Amino acid sequence: MLFVPGHKPTWAEKAVSAGADAVILDLEDSVPPTHKEEARKTVQETIGRLDEAGVGSDVWVRPNSFDSGLFGADVENVVVPGLAGLFLPKVFTSEEIVRIDAVVSHIEERDGLAPGSIGLIVSFETAVSMAHCEEIAAASPRVSSLLGATGPNADVGRELGFEFTAEGLETLYLRSRIILAARAAGIHHPVTGVWQDIKDLDGCRRFIEDGRRLGYRGMVCIHPSHVAIANEVFTPSPETVDFYRRMIAAYRDAEKQGSSAVDFEGQHIDIAHVKTAEGIIELAESLGL
Repeated sequence: MLFVPGHKPTWAEKAVSAGADAVILDLEDSVPPTHKEEARKTVQETIGRLDEAGVGSDVWVRPNSFDSGLFGADVENVVVPGLAGLFLPKVFTSEEIVRIDAVVSHIEERDGLAPGSIGLIVSFETAVSMAHCEEIAAASPRVSSLLGATGPNADVGRELGFEFTAEGLETLYLRSRIILAARAAGIHHPVTGVWQDIKDLDGCRRFIEDGRRLGYRGMVCIHPSHVAIANEVFTPSPETVDFYRRMIAAYRDAEKQGSSAVDFEGQHIDIAHVKTAEGIIELAESLGL
């Protein structure tokens, strides 16, 4: 996913061209206060333009926070056909998610959008939200992904008082807890991010790989140069796909012989391992591999 300032009308197509699976049109921090109203209209027009063009990338919008006094006008303008969902900043409580769900449900019904079609991604940027991430993750079936607890010198670091390091030990507990909250709520595609050092591409790769190993399945990027790296890291390699296809085939052969476990290339595997393999293959096939 790649952030695009909402008041920059030509940048969305550049984000799509960069290979982003999703574009996040931002109405919050990247838009100056004097441009907020103008940005809403620009974002609405951009969503319509991308929808009409049939681009393959999903289109999300980051509105201003629910407590900002700007959220209502934001969603009134951007919850339109072609919008995949809202990327919610500075969430505090599960009650906030319930209220946002109600607002979005009203707009969907009023404007003839499919019920439940607008998703929510929750960005944990406050101490209160991270202390209650389990309830927030389960607050609405619209919540499709979670993100949080990374990045230097911004809202999260200020809230929690940690010093950011590339190794990430200072946020390991929080990032792990967000993963657990997501999986417990049936959310299978939590996303990591963001990497702020635009020029340090090696550091970006290590950051993304660490997130993948922890259980994250996608990346929120702030610069086009990070998109290709994220796509590479989160896409199963041909060797990985081939390995798991062989594993599945070996298990199915053993199953036909009346066995529910098999020695596969020196590893003991059973149906639990096969289910994991099938998930990897499903992802690979969705990517055309």
